[in-house]
Amino acid sequence: MTSNQKNNHDFNGFFHELVTASAEIILPLFRSGLQSEDKSEGKVFDPVTIADRESEAAMRALISARYPEHGIMGEEFGYANEGAEYVWVLDPIDGTKSFISGSPLWGTLVGLLHHGKPIAGMLNQPFTRELFIADEHSAQWHGLDANSNRESRRLKTRPCATLETATLLTTSPYLIADGLREKYLKVQEKVRLPRFGGDCYIYAQLAMGTADLVIEAGLKPHDIVALIPLIERAGGIITRWDGGDAAKGGAIVAAGDQRVHAQALALLNS
Repeated sequence: MTSNQKNNHDFNGFFHELVTASAEIILPLFRSGLQSEDKSEGKVFDPVTIADRESEAAMRALISARYPEHGIMGEEFGYANEGAEYVWVLDPIDGTKSFISGSPLWGTLVGLLHHGKPIAGMLNQPFTRELFIADEHSAQWHGLDANSNRESRRLKTRPCATLETATLLTTSPYLIADGLREKYLKVQEKVRLPRFGGDCYIYAQLAMGTADLVIEAGLKPHDIVALIPLIERAGGIITRWDGGDAAKGGAIVAAGDQRVHAQALALLNS
């Protein structure tokens, strides 16, 4: 086993440790009447709960203990050692608005950067008991079958040749800022089926092959880094609207098929 293979094997196991630690904190607080704070300072409502903060703190403690030389980038507590070779990118509850509303369309995101490039990522939804995880080679779904037995399968996006046959997902068109929203609507008007709501889970739907296109804007790195390996290892493509590196956040377009991605980019930049 090479050094890189050993590291990847260790990281895969460690992702599961992070899943367990975060879920043990978050899940008992879901649909519990948990109160939230608004961290927007009078701007668009941006809630945070003790579930967000305590689960991120738990994951950060595990990372610092296991890999003290690694960096950490988290939504709630910012950066630590951000210039490190490996940096863990954490969003303890992506979709806090869904979480406090009792909707199951939220998830814990953990991404791993190596020299700034996303090499592995995880989306965990402990309420539905689903784990989506990708390493440098493949992306997998782990969940339950119809008889509540554990099941795993490889994630694979589906072919889609044109916008006119595409299913488009976004959390909400109203989260796309004025000026960009008009460009987004050009794509929405072309597709066969637009659907709204879902935060990080819509990227899992894309990776599962049940949707064709995701378009969002205003994302931070912690919102997207973990999802890039999932999309790419499942056979999809994910970029900024300008075709640039999605890991930097901003306006994002992801697709299961390069053909529909190119058509969406053309309209978004027209």
